[in-house]
Amino acid sequence: MTLAIAAFVAGMLTVLSPCILPVLPFVFARHDRPFAQGNLPLLAGMVAGFAAVASLGAVAGAWAVQLNQIGRWAALAALALFGASLLSPRLAAWWSAPMVRAGERLAHKQQQRGGWRSAALLGAATGLIWTPCAGPVLGLVLATAALTGPGAHTLLLLLSYGAGAGVALWVALRVGARPLAALKARLLPGIAGRRIAGVAMLAGVVAVGTGIDTRLLARFGGLGDSGLEAGLLQRLIPAALAASPQPARLPVESARASLEGGTQWLNAAPQSIAALQGKVVLVNFWTYSCINCLRTLPYVKAWAQKYAGRGLVVVGVHTPEFAFEKDPGNVRRALQDLQIAYPVVQDNDFRIWRGFDNHYWPALYFVDAQGRVRHHQFGEGGYAASERVIEELLREAGAPGTGDAQPVPAPNVAPDLRGPGLAADADTLRSPETYLGYEKGSSPRVAGKVVPDKPAHYTPAALQSNTWSLSGTWTLKPEFVEGADAGGGLAMRFEARDANLVLGAGGSGPVRFRLTLDGQPPGRHHGTDVDADGNGVVDATRLYQLVRQSGAVQARTVEIRFLDSGARGYAFTFG
Repeated sequence: MTLAIAAFVAGMLTVLSPCILPVLPFVFARHDRPFAQGNLPLLAGMVAGFAAVASLGAVAGAWAVQLNQIGRWAALAALALFGASLLSPRLAAWWSAPMVRAGERLAHKQQQRGGWRSAALLGAATGLIWTPCAGPVLGLVLATAALTGPGAHTLLLLLSYGAGAGVALWVALRVGARPLAALKARLLPGIAGRRIAGVAMLAGVVAVGTGIDTRLLARFGGLGDSGLEAGLLQRLIPAALAASPQPARLPVESARASLEGGTQWLNAAPQSIAALQGKVVLVNFWTYSCINCLRTLPYVKAWAQKYAGRGLVVVGVHTPEFAFEKDPGNVRRALQDLQIAYPVVQDNDFRIWRGFDNHYWPALYFVDAQGRVRHHQFGEGGYAASERVIEELLREAGAPGTGDAQPVPAPNVAPDLRGPGLAADADTLRSPETYLGYEKGSSPRVAGKVVPDKPAHYTPAALQSNTWSLSGTWTLKPEFVEGADAGGGLAMRFEARDANLVLGAGGSGPVRFRLTLDGQPPGRHHGTDVDADGNGVVDATRLYQLVRQSGAVQARTVEIRFLDSGARGYAFTFG
């Protein structure tokens, strides 16, 4: 329903596009007739005509998705033609001319007749003329319709879009011809905006053709001729897409899913996609010190438990970011601490990662009972949609408790989200992930020069927002900084609800530390790895939650003073 409302608003905004101007003479041809016999059937016919013609595009889009790569390139070619048409009015007139002529002939014949039938047919002809002239917003609506497949939802979406345009045109009829003339004069510069939209769409075609996710194309395709239109759609469309149903038939993204190439299997004997055929497989690329992965894990574990009896197999692919994450002992301890019981394969050489052509932590790949990748989710979020995909693939596989006629139930996983598993507070998050090793990170704010790979004594400088500093003797390494003496300090100025730090101990035993927040013990703002007085212990190389602000979130300075030598700091993360 949210997406239908968004489509309705988009249809209303389309009336501001210069593309609607050729339609206005047909609409105003019956402005002097009674509403029930003139404007109402005309606008209804226009909406129906538009929805009928546009539905063909949605059905063809579904076929194209099923044809996988061939359909993908065909769709890109069609989008390129549309983008070029936005740049060139001559090209647009050439390829839309047959439809326009057909609509004009139908309109000319029906104008000679009276009554609501002729008005409805005139409206249908108007819809036929309008269809090839609709602005770029229609590209986003049709893309969504194609993804959901032909059916009631697609028809509702297109009717909502057409109804929005119809209501806007009715308002234009009520306002009158004189204000409309002024509106035309104002919108003449919109031709330049149309050309900009054409450039954006062609850029999107190039991006998708070179492997960038197709959702970026929807962003380019959603740019309209009006700044108001683009601004409102940016707010409406993301929420609408999140609330839209999953496709009735998920496309095949890849038929080459493989778990071969791992260095070691944990929690189970080696698994393979071939041996798991008949099961639905959820492949989770993760690494145990990644905060984004830790926030996704509660959902993955809950799905593994909920759907195990219905044929879902979850496989974790642990692909390390830091060198310490290659150690099987560290990974085993992480699995125990995180209470992960499903099979996990160590992918230290990134072979499985490359086989999936993956680029993200975390990443979820949904493999059907025939061993084909049918869906993916990169990064956090999308949990409700992901569970709908699991349900759909289990239904396709004939899992117990499902059938072809049974609708996909609403997601009802409610995992425990205490500690680092709680999603970031996006409204207050102002600090990015900050690496401390010199290979990826920024230099600390200290007095004097920074010396790599050698112990050096550092005096901290004043911290600005999202900067860090060292005090005492430290050695800067490619992946981490290491404290040479007891008493060394590490500080960070941040603005977020949570502050986390990946820490390890390079010496022979644990490293004790004491934390302060703006120079004081953290009190009620302490994280799960620190007590209210700021005391903590580094007893393993992992992510430590240092701060969780309670109440209003504000900019803070966190400082960790290590009471033993050998502390290693890898990266600050925030939430």
